[in-house]
Amino acid sequence: MPENDRNASPAIPASAIEGLGEFYLGLRADEPGAPPWMYDSRDLTTHAVVLGMTGSGKTGLCVTLLEEAGLDGIPALVIDPKGDIGNLLLTFPDLEPGDFRPWIDEAEAERKGLSPDDYAEATANRWREGLEGSGQDGARIARLRAAVDIPIYTPGASHGLPIAVLRSFEAPGESILADADALTERISAAVSGLLSLAGIDADPMRSREHILLSRILERGWTSGRDFDLGALIRDIQSPGFDRVGVLDLESFFPERDRFKLATALNNLLAAPGFESWLEGPPIDIPSLLWTPEGQPRIAICSIAHLDEPERMFFVTLLLNELLSWARSQPGTSSLRAILYIDEVMGYLPPTRNPPSKSPLLTLLKQARAYGLGIVLATQNPVDLDYKGLGNTGTWFLGRLQTERDKEKVIDGLESASGATEGGLDRKQMDRILSGLEKRTFLVGNVHSDAPLLIRSRWAMSYLRGPLTRPEIRRLMAGRRSEPSAGAAAHTGSSGDRGAATGPETAESGRVDAARARSAPDLASDRTMVPPELREVFLAPLGSGTEASPPVLRPALLGLADLHYVRKSLGVDVWEDVAILSPLDDASDSDPWAGAAELQSIPDLDHPAPDPALFASVPARAIGAKQRRSWPPRLKAWLYRERPLRLYRIPALKLTSNPGESESAFRVRAREEARSARSEAVSKIRDTYRRKVASIDKKLEAAHTRLDREQSQYDSQKLESFVGIGSTLLETLLGGRSLTGSKATTAARRVSRAASQRDDVKRVEKQIEDLEAQLGEIEIELADELEHARADWSPESLKLEEVVLAPRKSEIGVEMIALAWRPDDPESPTGRSGMQADEDLR
Repeated sequence: MPENDRNASPAIPASAIEGLGEFYLGLRADEPGAPPWMYDSRDLTTHAVVLGMTGSGKTGLCVTLLEEAGLDGIPALVIDPKGDIGNLLLTFPDLEPGDFRPWIDEAEAERKGLSPDDYAEATANRWREGLEGSGQDGARIARLRAAVDIPIYTPGASHGLPIAVLRSFEAPGESILADADALTERISAAVSGLLSLAGIDADPMRSREHILLSRILERGWTSGRDFDLGALIRDIQSPGFDRVGVLDLESFFPERDRFKLATALNNLLAAPGFESWLEGPPIDIPSLLWTPEGQPRIAICSIAHLDEPERMFFVTLLLNELLSWARSQPGTSSLRAILYIDEVMGYLPPTRNPPSKSPLLTLLKQARAYGLGIVLATQNPVDLDYKGLGNTGTWFLGRLQTERDKEKVIDGLESASGATEGGLDRKQMDRILSGLEKRTFLVGNVHSDAPLLIRSRWAMSYLRGPLTRPEIRRLMAGRRSEPSAGAAAHTGSSGDRGAATGPETAESGRVDAARARSAPDLASDRTMVPPELREVFLAPLGSGTEASPPVLRPALLGLADLHYVRKSLGVDVWEDVAILSPLDDASDSDPWAGAAELQSIPDLDHPAPDPALFASVPARAIGAKQRRSWPPRLKAWLYRERPLRLYRIPALKLTSNPGESESAFRVRAREEARSARSEAVSKIRDTYRRKVASIDKKLEAAHTRLDREQSQYDSQKLESFVGIGSTLLETLLGGRSLTGSKATTAARRVSRAASQRDDVKRVEKQIEDLEAQLGEIEIELADELEHARADWSPESLKLEEVVLAPRKSEIGVEMIALAWRPDDPESPTGRSGMQADEDLR
């Protein structure tokens, strides 16, 4: 049964649940009639933990938190060991029985004595009523579906979207390589995860397997080398060094034993189904958090199908990638993204040190500075390391299983709230925790004064329980043919990895197909060229054979530096470029007509391959006159074809960085807009808070005066009545007539009472006016906040493209050489590869 199985809360207005930067998570359970409880998303940067036994409503609360994040445009990365969080895809704006029918539990319907169709109708009605009771409707569900993309990745399996886990042995970015401690942590976690996958329980300080693999990765990564599992296995046999510490390699780890380790890892590579670990795009955090168009994602990594070593291996690699990405981000106080781990037990234990523990603890300590909020959920608090719990600022406490669990969370609440001994009523907390109902949570927040009780709202997603493999396959069926998750759209966003080591052509230039068809004859000797014309070989081609030697064709390689300046945008950047153009008979008229830009400056120190076949170099194309024309013509080509394209949002005074894609810039602009919105909202609220305080002060004074005037009026009225009565009585009993002086005195008393009554009415009118001003201020505040929402909405921010040509006078041609490029259709510098790059453009 789903967790939303109780009666809905009383209906509330929809307008009360949409706050700027606030998550609508439920209602105050300790204050009947209180407005919806809104959780400030910025509080999540100090992380949160959700504790509760099975049936407490823990998963439902976490799903609602992710729904609110999606509505607010905040991406999330979800580690889902059970398969529950995929329920986020079961959102039905029309709330029709037919929407629920494919997902109901038919066995449950049978137990209830209902047909599947009747059970689907009852479920649809219950969801509609629950949503209405919490101020929600199908329109809000539609907004959620439009606001966020929700893929399900299944590493090592094919029922969801694939993700290539073992490509994550690539060298980390410069920020990690420059930090010795961070590099050591990254290597240790990667090696521990791999060895655990192979069934080897290795201590990082004592295990020679761990030490050897760590040394191999450190040596390779610091030299910019990427690894796959096959390369790592080969390096175990021949690691490239002969000493470990003061011992020679054979004494430390003999070759026979190294072969056993290589065999153990090779068994992984050869195991049936292991190829699924290599399929799909690599783990790329920006691509998991945003689509290529910049739309936020809730990326669910479902690992229910994996065994424990496989789960640990994947989670460790993912946490390390997330840590590298977080460290590459600029600091912020706003919530940038969320990491949610459902059932964190085993990944952050109190005594053991599994590979996942180190990166997760580091994230809990450091991620808040980068706007990454971490949410951990588990059934038993004793399963979590106290250092992890101590770094969470918000605790959501549901029903717990044991007295030991309650004692630990009460200790944690005391510590989190900063309460001194005796400052927190432990008996009261124990009584509250013991009496918690389903979907009711005690919330402790370091940003609040005291714990409070909430009842979680009705989830928009249909909480039907864990998804099966066929169900995940059905949900992801239309997405398997999509291109990889946008890695190209976020180049440079997941860290600061350098450019590719080999030359790769960019999407510029054009190669004439006619030239490719008119290839000259081949020869084993290169054409003789003038000595002043430098020759280079663009890429090593491996070991060619006499029967099948590699083929090389001539091209012009130009290296230049370009200067782009626009003071109004704060742009002043130099860029080094490498341009490659085929060299053939048509090059006589314009040698750069078919030029294409390489993505990086190539290595020019490769020797000539032997054996090899060389295409001839047209003599006219390299004559002295033609060579003199190469630099000015290259400058003209660069000025015309190599502009710097930037993006700008004037309202934010924000300009993209050189090389930053539009989607990556839009993501950054969203964060800037969110920060600007938060600042604007804070200023508006501060302004109106002062206005309200001023009126409250006046109201307090007016009420004090009213009490005084009312007292004086009551006293004067009584004195007037007594005076008149006494004068009349004296006249009646004494038999004397009413004298003028006595009548005058009575009249004065009546007049004073009337005057005092007017004073009371004036004060009451003043109070009425002040209360009216308060009402007007509340309306003005709501209008101001709505304007702030509209002004800083990412959709309302206009994006402009800025095209900067390089400064013509400062285009510097550093070198022009005759480059021999491989004639390989798969090579990015080969003729077919260059044409393919141009076709992409």
